[in-house]
Amino acid sequence: MINSIGKYYKHSATRLIFEGMAKQFCLFLETLGMIGMHAVTAARGLGFVDKKELMYQCYRFGITSLPITLSIVSMSIVIVTSQVALEMVKQGGGHFVGMAVSILVVRELAVIMSGFALISMIGSSLASEIATMRVTEQIDAMRVLKVEPVANLFVPRILSGMLMMPVVCVIASVVGVLAGAVTAELAAGLSYRAFFESAWLGIFAKDMFVSLGKAVCFGACITLISCSCGFEAKGGAKGVGEATTKAVVWSFVAIVIVDMFFAIAFFF
Repeated sequence: MINSIGKYYKHSATRLIFEGMAKQFCLFLETLGMIGMHAVTAARGLGFVDKKELMYQCYRFGITSLPITLSIVSMSIVIVTSQVALEMVKQGGGHFVGMAVSILVVRELAVIMSGFALISMIGSSLASEIATMRVTEQIDAMRVLKVEPVANLFVPRILSGMLMMPVVCVIASVVGVLAGAVTAELAAGLSYRAFFESAWLGIFAKDMFVSLGKAVCFGACITLISCSCGFEAKGGAKGVGEATTKAVVWSFVAIVIVDMFFAIAFFF
């Protein structure tokens, strides 16, 4: 009886599910350790950063990503405000619309949507770029020339993410609040004056500082994870694709976890 149950379990979907979960957990721990080791190596090379490369990466991270980032943030705000403002006005809460929208934008939506946009555009690009260098043995050539690849490839990208993500977040917050004001006026007939008077009552210095701190952490996570996944790529073109996918998935997971910790630490 026991042997038959064991035989059935061995070929069952339940076994495959548990094995898959165990494999993913081991992969998570392996990835976490790899990212930690690369972070330590990159920290040792902070004093030797190439300023020209840093400026290029800042331009790439902060300027080229702005159109898609602002588009995603503004459209998200339009969707939310168009559904919320009219109902709040109907229920007599029109004087709270600006406050609700501005809190949502500054605390969460601007920074989280900017992070998602930058993962899709910049993070995937970083991962595929470094993965291509790995599979074409350019990184091995750097080691032959006595050049530390982690410090030279990671540090300018991580610093650019930490420096430019807050800038992108601030611009996205301003655009998001303006988009909310326009949408509230068009959808619910709420005047701009009423919207912004309410918005100023809901935003405090704490909200802005927490959002900026969150943006710095998001920028570091996106660039570090993307570079680390690309750096460990193997197996030619297939390995590049797998590294890029892994970088995007883990970056999404990381910023959601970081966002949760910030919410628990500052708003509970």
